[in-house]
Amino acid sequence: MSDMYPNVERRRIAHSEPFGIAEQAAADIALKMGGGPHHVAVILGSGWGEATQHLGDLRREVMLLDLPGFAASTVPGHGGSVRSTVIGDKRVLTFEGRAHLYEGNSTAQVVHAVRTAVMSGCDVVVLTNAAGAVNLDYEVGQGVVISDHLNLTGHSPLWGAPPPRPYAQRFVDLTDAYSPRLRALAKEAAPDVVEGVYAAMHGPHYETPAEIEVLRTMGADLVGMSTVLETIAARHLGAEVLGLSLVTNAAAGVTGRPLDHNEVLDASSEAAERMGELISGVIERL
Repeated sequence: MSDMYPNVERRRIAHSEPFGIAEQAAADIALKMGGGPHHVAVILGSGWGEATQHLGDLRREVMLLDLPGFAASTVPGHGGSVRSTVIGDKRVLTFEGRAHLYEGNSTAQVVHAVRTAVMSGCDVVVLTNAAGAVNLDYEVGQGVVISDHLNLTGHSPLWGAPPPRPYAQRFVDLTDAYSPRLRALAKEAAPDVVEGVYAAMHGPHYETPAEIEVLRTMGADLVGMSTVLETIAARHLGAEVLGLSLVTNAAAGVTGRPLDHNEVLDASSEAAERMGELISGVIERL
């Protein structure tokens, strides 16, 4: 990926333009992280902090607010740094925390970390999230590899003016949005892991029982408030995507109990370390 856009001239892209800002952030990461490209990016969702224990030996860490274009997270369970680590022969960028639409962020801000990572050389992007189980067979604490998604956010990171040259056109094929190769590697790393379809809603409110029934009819196994816009942005720039959901609660109406974000964080913390092992296992097999 570091060679995908060798002829980009930063001076030709306005500093206020999303791709230009991502280029600036990537340049700052290279400067602050000791130079050279990174190979894999990991975006950690709510409560996934414990996964960092298995994501390589820490070499450098930078606060996201010290980089161009990053917004402060307002969501409990999201950190605010990017870590440079090494797993085998791969340099890994791990973003602790993400931006969401429901925080008032633009789509460009939501996908800024992914664009920055790809421009830093990452040709593999691992997107993680905490999700509610629409599939009645899923249990809290279970990890699920995302096989496909339903984008019900009403947004796309490619809306608006066309991407500047030399970036690809905005009409992106999402037939294999979630890389079959990476999904197979995840299965090798954790043979008991299952696959499912992730439905992304705008949030921040949880869904109603009636909405969950509709999602189940549409083929969704999981529901959450992130990931799909980042997937689109990563695929637009040519990166492979592995999506991982951690089931933190049954979706609305399944158990009759009210949903609580603190319970989401508790469930994530208990299982995130195991999911970190899965991610590390995939990276070691690349």
